[in-house]
Order: sequence, then structure tokens, then C-alpha cells
Amino acid sequence: MPELPEVEVCRLGISPHIINQQVSNVIIRNHRLRWPIPDEVSSVIGLPVLNVERRAKYLLLRFSTGTVLMHLGMSGTVRVIEQDTVIAKHDHFDLVFAHGKTLRLNDPRRFGAVLWLANDEDELGLLSKLGPEPLSDEFAEGYLFEKARNRKVPIKTFLMNNHVVVGVGNIYANEALFQAGILPTSKAGDVDEKRMNSLTHIIKSVLSAAIAQGGTTLKDFTQADGRPGYFAQSLMVYGRAGQACMVCKTKLEEIRQSNRSSVFCPTCQYD
Repeated sequence: MPELPEVEVCRLGISPHIINQQVSNVIIRNHRLRWPIPDEVSSVIGLPVLNVERRAKYLLLRFSTGTVLMHLGMSGTVRVIEQDTVIAKHDHFDLVFAHGKTLRLNDPRRFGAVLWLANDEDELGLLSKLGPEPLSDEFAEGYLFEKARNRKVPIKTFLMNNHVVVGVGNIYANEALFQAGILPTSKAGDVDEKRMNSLTHIIKSVLSAAIAQGGTTLKDFTQADGRPGYFAQSLMVYGRAGQACMVCKTKLEEIRQSNRSSVFCPTCQYD
């Protein structure tokens, strides 16, 4: 599943090609994604894209009359291509631009989304209840510790709760907890303030490094220009169960938490 760094890399990749460019056509080949694509999306024909933003894992294409919200789901990719590019299987949605480029969504599993938010609507439905962005000033020392007070949920599950903080998905939660020396099974409320503050800085560092290196290479994700990301080469625990820890050479262990893989070092990480 594309995580926050992959979506941010996608935003950075597509922005120069579509900002201030006028939409000449909207092509919906399959309305039935995670939610039906609303007809209102076609109202952007004739309008330029004013900006491309990201909130959590949503891409927000801003227009004068509203916003097209896009989510990549489990397997979606968004790429800027030439208009005459051959249509592939699972190419469900196109924004066609007057300058000859097309923004195309391909989504084999159809868990992604294309939605419309008019300017006179608030963002209560999908965005308003989300926690802070992990790279923002709001996500600072003291925040996680206060949020975790008296919480018995495992720290990894706590970090992946979008109401706590957005975008700390499975891959990067594994990596951050390893670097912080915290077991993924530790109760969130039992982690002391000093370690929580350290974890906060590590999360920022891990995500920033992933964005800088182009996102994690996942078989279902490519950057907007078609090149894969390269951060997977730097992963220290995720996907390495049974291999030696890069720090102490102990065999890495793997458990399942909330139907997700948690890989950790039983020596370097502790409650």
C-alpha cells in the first residue's frame, strides 16, 4: 500500500505538470472505485488546477470551484502521461489537460477513490477528524506522550491510528520503533515521555528520509514519472524477518498485529 512518503513523492512529481494547466476533459471509465466517482468531478472541465496539496494519504487538486480528492488505496498509481498513451487495464480515471498531458489513475484493486468537495462544503466527512501531519510543527515533543496517557493499545497500533497522527503506516511504524528501541507490543501508555519524544523525532526523520529518497519500492507503486522509489534499500527491519539485525546480529522476529506484519529485534527493542 502506498504510504505517506509515496503519496508525497507523487504530489511532488505531478505538481509541476498540472498546476496552472486547464482541464479539457474528464474521462471516467469505471465509476465504481471504493466509492462511486461523483458526476461533479466533471465540473472542472475548462478550469485550471490552482494547487496540488496532500492531507494524510489524500491528494487534493484545488480548483476555483472546489477540490478533487484522490486516494491511491491499496494498489493505485497516478501518473502524468501523454494523451495518446495506450489505455491499460485498470486505467479508471483521466484528467485531460489542454497542454497535451493527462493525469491517469490506475487501480487494479479499486480500493482507491476520486471524490469531489465543493467550496461551500466543509471537510468534516473525511479530513477534519484526522490527527496532525507528522512533519508539521503540531506533531512536536509532548504530543504523543499526552495522547498515549492511560492507553493500553500496543504502541505500533497507536502510531497507525490516523486520529492520533496521519501517515505513519506499517512500513514506517516498524522502522521508527526499531530506531527508537521500542517493542511494537509495548503498551502506548507505558512508554515514558523521554522515549516518546525521541520516537517523535525519529518518525519525522524516517519519513523525511523516505520522501527524499523517492518513496519505498512496492510492487504496486511507481512514481509519477514511472521510476520506482529507492528507500526500500535502506529498510532495517520491515520485510527482513528471520534475517540478522543490522545492529546486533540477533535474528529479527515477526508477529501479526491488527492483520499487519510487525518485524522487530528482541535485543535492540524493549518495553
